[in-house]
Amino acid sequence: MDKLRSIFPVVTDDYSLCHMPASEVNDTEFEEMVAFTQIANIVVPVQNMIVNRTEDILRDTVVPTFWQHFSKSAGRNSGFKKFYNAVMYLYDSYTCLSEIYDRLVRFRKRTNLKKQIYELNCPHSALKLILRASLFSHYLLEHENIIKQFYEAALKMEDSEENEWCIICSQKKECNCLNLFKETNRKLGEMHLLEPLVGQDLTDLIYGYIHSYIQKICKDSFDTHFIRTLEKWLQNVVLNWLGKIYCYNTFPGDDPMIMFNKKLTNFLYNSYTKIRIDQLFNIIIEYPESLPALGDLRDCLPKTDLKPLLIKKLQKAMETRLLHPGVSTPDVLTAYVAAIRSLKVLDPSGLLLETVTQPVHQYLRSREDTVRCVVSSLTEEGPNDLAYELVNGEAVRIDENTPTDDDDENWETWVPDPIDSAPSKSSVTRRTSDIISMLVNVYGSKELFVNEYRTLLADRLLSQYNCDTEKEIMYLELLKLRFGDSQLHYCEVMLKDIADSKRINQNIKQDAEYTESDIPLNAMIVSAQFWPPFKEEKLELHTKVSEQMKKYTDAFETLKGSRTLCWKNHLGVVDVEIELAGRTTSFSVTPVQATVVMHFQDKSTWELEELSKEMQCPPTILRRKIGFGSHTEL
Repeated sequence: MDKLRSIFPVVTDDYSLCHMPASEVNDTEFEEMVAFTQIANIVVPVQNMIVNRTEDILRDTVVPTFWQHFSKSAGRNSGFKKFYNAVMYLYDSYTCLSEIYDRLVRFRKRTNLKKQIYELNCPHSALKLILRASLFSHYLLEHENIIKQFYEAALKMEDSEENEWCIICSQKKECNCLNLFKETNRKLGEMHLLEPLVGQDLTDLIYGYIHSYIQKICKDSFDTHFIRTLEKWLQNVVLNWLGKIYCYNTFPGDDPMIMFNKKLTNFLYNSYTKIRIDQLFNIIIEYPESLPALGDLRDCLPKTDLKPLLIKKLQKAMETRLLHPGVSTPDVLTAYVAAIRSLKVLDPSGLLLETVTQPVHQYLRSREDTVRCVVSSLTEEGPNDLAYELVNGEAVRIDENTPTDDDDENWETWVPDPIDSAPSKSSVTRRTSDIISMLVNVYGSKELFVNEYRTLLADRLLSQYNCDTEKEIMYLELLKLRFGDSQLHYCEVMLKDIADSKRINQNIKQDAEYTESDIPLNAMIVSAQFWPPFKEEKLELHTKVSEQMKKYTDAFETLKGSRTLCWKNHLGVVDVEIELAGRTTSFSVTPVQATVVMHFQDKSTWELEELSKEMQCPPTILRRKIGFGSHTEL
């Protein structure tokens, strides 16, 4: 029995791990011990006793001492040293027990013992299993911070090329910290503890590190492609560093690096995509400078399952930042146009655009000035998305009732709609890239836009006699490409009226029988049935003006035969010069205001009612029109 205790000291009650075998076992003593156990028929009990005592020592002594190293860390880098010391202690204890298990292997072979230890044939595998079970039966949550500090310090060292000082010991990088890191991983791997003990903490650390790195280099930077750079960084830094750790892994199972490669690559795409989704509203507003960010997001979306998140967050961002009374309709339209262009980059099928912008469509329909803003933007000068689209975009005929043959013409490149597309929408409707057509389709009819353009054109033509008709004709021709000739025929006649009016004015003034007093007169002659209805107001013009208009009418009737003129006295522009206090001031005023001035030229004082009766203009309107004088120092 003494020889048994000498060869397997672990079976003694007072054994401690400091009683390490000092020398090789004497072969004679070993054979005598084997013979004793066989004669006494205690071969199996001896193995059981060794295993039981191993469990007791690990549970009662080794594991509690190991976890004591994981007390609350006092400093940022103290966790590195704590974890290293804990692993060194555990490894020394494991080595001591491993030498005893070397003898157990010899004992089993010599006695031909086949009984498994926890269904394992190899005693050393059983020792590692017992060690893992004992460790995690005393699991402490505090260990996560220490392990994280240990590996985080090493990862920062790997990812930092410029800093020549070690962030662990604050010495030159030629210090011994890197060797301590390698030694720790090697010994954990030898004990089959590398993945079980640190795998999850290491994964969590790397997840956080990757997310922070993406935030650091990509946040609010939309004009540069990042995804390829991030992929290279992941391979060259993170996975390369993990390879230096898991090269010591001896735990049975699949290669952890294969798992890490797939898992971390997927996490990289998900993290980058989520960050860009959070910034997507700003990315859209900054289009086209943000095209690189949109391209990266387009490449990542098929590799993730985040399209529903994108739709939800972008709709929410639009609702809170765009679709409220504090944002003007022109600004809403500008953002909507940018959204159309941006979402077409992300999803050329148009399904994403259709889904995301549906609330914008409803909101635009609720604003009374939307159609007017759209039409105004189409034909105004200066930098403007819609005007640029009208002049430079590819014209797409807007016709709700005529089917298109585009799909038939491109049948060789046809692809089906996405599975989640709405059956009520045709693929042609979704895939059209013409922004003007999409704005018209918000209302479902082009008639509203044509009528609004007609009204806007009339306002412009009537408000300035010398209107640039060449520019207006250019806009009209561009609109005809989209809305058709028949829809814009009235507008064509309106522009023709302007040109005809200038020619008629010139002919009348050249007529020898037509004479002008000190009130020169130019008339804009319009075809009433083609123009929007004019607001009717009663106004009796000054006698001098009425007489001149009578002369003009006579000359027109002479020129045009059976046709005559029906004057709209309240419409027009009058250029007047007023001498006051020794200075002359020029104004462009309405006929009502000009009539008021001429009456005051005849008589210096008028009662409101008296002047109202003279001009046949309601007092309330007359009072408002006279008010212009207070703003012009008259």
